[in-house]
Amino acid sequence: MAKQDGITVKKNENFSEWFTQVIQKAELADLRYNVKGFLVFQPWSVLSMEKMYHFLETTLQKKGHMPHWFPTLIPEHNLKQESSHLGGFAPEVFWVTHTGDKKLDEKLALRPTSETALYQMFKLWIRSHNDLPYKTYQRAQVFRCDTKATRPFLRSREFHWIETHCAHKTEEDAFNQVKEDMETTEEVLHDIFGIPYIFFERPAWDKFPGAARTFAADALNPDGKVIQQPSTHMISKQFTKAFDVKFKDSDEKEKYAHLTCYGPAVSRIFASVIITHGDDKGLRFPWDIAPTQVMIVPIDKKLHKKAETLKKQIQKFASVNIDLSDKRPGEKFNHWEMKGIPIRIDIGLKDLENKTVTIFRRDTNKKETVSEKEAITKIKEIAQEFTKNLIKKADKVFEGRIKETKNLQEIKKVIKEGSIAKCEFCSVDKPGTECAKKIEKEIVAEVRGTRLDEKQKPQGKCAICGKKANHIVYIAKSY
Repeated sequence: MAKQDGITVKKNENFSEWFTQVIQKAELADLRYNVKGFLVFQPWSVLSMEKMYHFLETTLQKKGHMPHWFPTLIPEHNLKQESSHLGGFAPEVFWVTHTGDKKLDEKLALRPTSETALYQMFKLWIRSHNDLPYKTYQRAQVFRCDTKATRPFLRSREFHWIETHCAHKTEEDAFNQVKEDMETTEEVLHDIFGIPYIFFERPAWDKFPGAARTFAADALNPDGKVIQQPSTHMISKQFTKAFDVKFKDSDEKEKYAHLTCYGPAVSRIFASVIITHGDDKGLRFPWDIAPTQVMIVPIDKKLHKKAETLKKQIQKFASVNIDLSDKRPGEKFNHWEMKGIPIRIDIGLKDLENKTVTIFRRDTNKKETVSEKEAITKIKEIAQEFTKNLIKKADKVFEGRIKETKNLQEIKKVIKEGSIAKCEFCSVDKPGTECAKKIEKEIVAEVRGTRLDEKQKPQGKCAICGKKANHIVYIAKSY
């Protein structure tokens, strides 16, 4: 492959250009669709994301969530039933106002999220405490006219996600659901997709519109910006009352249900897969979500029969294909390294003679020649190790970029270095705190929140104002 066909910049030196080149050269998306912020997903990204959906949906169903398909359109009066929710999304809503030349009696929103669609149905479906917990999810696209600069997969105006919506008997049950959502994130995003993150409880001024409490996972990019991944929310009682979601308890009294929702955005998670594991050669897919797990590259037409025999053995336990193109061997090798294939099997004429194959693994970027008899066992061994190796490396990098700070100057320094600043802070319980505004103005960063699993306790003064610290918070730039 000619030099210009590969990645021409280093990931850690010019992350933005690296990301753009990976998307284009690995054929993940075509950016030329003529509606701003809307992306054409190409097969290599779709095949991976379909596998990502599979793991998320399978995990949710095991935990009692049942799938629904809800309409894409939401009537305006639904969105208006809870004012803070509409207020939070109003600037981003795409409205449908006409059918042909005829103006509609009521505007219809392309769903920015689905609470106002589902909860009107919860009112009809939930009658008794025996119906609870009521756990749903849907795989869908949502539409938000984001006014910030769009970025493929990271920030689009149409994104692909799963959203779960649940109704519970008590506030304690609702909080347990939030913790279960966090566990789901760990089981799938970290243990299968290999993405390190921190789950924060967002400060009062950064809650989801209509939520009483918001918890969200942040992953960190090489440019020092965090990207929000799945968030989970305890919906406010005002929202529940607005949609009149009630149940008759065992004491025969009517009570309001406690609602929660959880939103893993698969297209955005895919961005973190690219970013977390990719290197200067291109993509590196975790084993379970690679579009193709094994690529066989025969160097000569005489080797096609041997390649087909090997493919039949491998396809019993992994997705596999054969590169029969007319490209030169070096072009093929570079191409599949760019595409992030976990294992490449090279077969040359000497391999035919010696009854061997050469195995290249993308996690370590190393080759090994093994006998034909050992090949299948070796591939299975690599499959078991592959994602663990990626996770180990990603976790180490992530943990090394969280830095303790004591004052505004130290926070500035850490943020400038592209890391997350950890510090003691006065209050995250009231909207619009002066300390948060100072961080946004002087550092162009944000208080991302506090951790439920925080081991430290605040013992000193707020790093910004010097008053008594009541929280330990994390500060970072974001998309």
